[in-house]
Amino acid sequence: MVENCILVVDDEPISREMLVDNLREEGYNVVEADSGERAWQLIDAAPEGFDAILLDRMMPDMDGIEILRRVKLRPDMMYIPVIMQTGMTGDADVLAGLQAGAYYYLTKPFSADTLLAIVAAATRDYRGHRQLAEEVRQQGKTFSCLVEARFRFRTPEEARNLATLAANAAPDPGRVVLGLSELMLNAIEHGNLGIGYRQKTALIESGLLYPQIDYLLTQPQYAGKAAELHIERGEREVSYVIRDQGAGFDWRGYLEMSPERAFDTHGRGIAMSRMISFDTLDYLGSGNEVRAAVRL
Repeated sequence: MVENCILVVDDEPISREMLVDNLREEGYNVVEADSGERAWQLIDAAPEGFDAILLDRMMPDMDGIEILRRVKLRPDMMYIPVIMQTGMTGDADVLAGLQAGAYYYLTKPFSADTLLAIVAAATRDYRGHRQLAEEVRQQGKTFSCLVEARFRFRTPEEARNLATLAANAAPDPGRVVLGLSELMLNAIEHGNLGIGYRQKTALIESGLLYPQIDYLLTQPQYAGKAAELHIERGEREVSYVIRDQGAGFDWRGYLEMSPERAFDTHGRGIAMSRMISFDTLDYLGSGNEVRAAVRL
């Protein structure tokens, strides 16, 4: 697989050239398709050959939604990010794309900076999931014998390492690790450290998210704060309960993919966890406790 390879699908030559030039200047390897049919031929021939697909919503032969549906029906392409570029920005149109699996959006016309920010977010998320899935495979099946366990974690590194281990308690750890790591990182970032949505947006845009997390973890007011993971394996399901020491939040707007956040560089983790990783996901109390379960 070629690293940082983006498939650009657009039937308009000028638009496609602009996308390709900007991406190549940033160091991406780019493959072009001038129609929906050509795009599907490339995808079908190399289903794991791309780190992201940048897809035009409206094309005459096969529109973006149809390609997206075909992609998401394939188990070997379930996690590949599809970025929909469109001038159709009504809530109903965006929601149709979100429900079909386009979790990243670009609104026409868009700047080069916006394009590169969204592509960077999509490929970063995909690389992160691939790395977690590989670590899960290396961990093996030891946790399939688990009955009950409790853990504490404070840092993003501890959260990721624990997620790759704990996912093995489930029948399909590669599916579970994505959601589990998202929920555990949320417990640190938003829960214990109190980083808000807008603040996280600004930190991602400036490349300072993880330096800021590292700094906050050294401050006295956060030194005693830790999140907890409780795993319980019963006859019918494996449950994961994650608690943080934050004030909680209103989680109701984050359980579904939202048109309002479709164009942001983050904010998809809870909805993706609910849709992809777990059979049930419920927040409890003020929102500083979440229970996610997988059926056996």
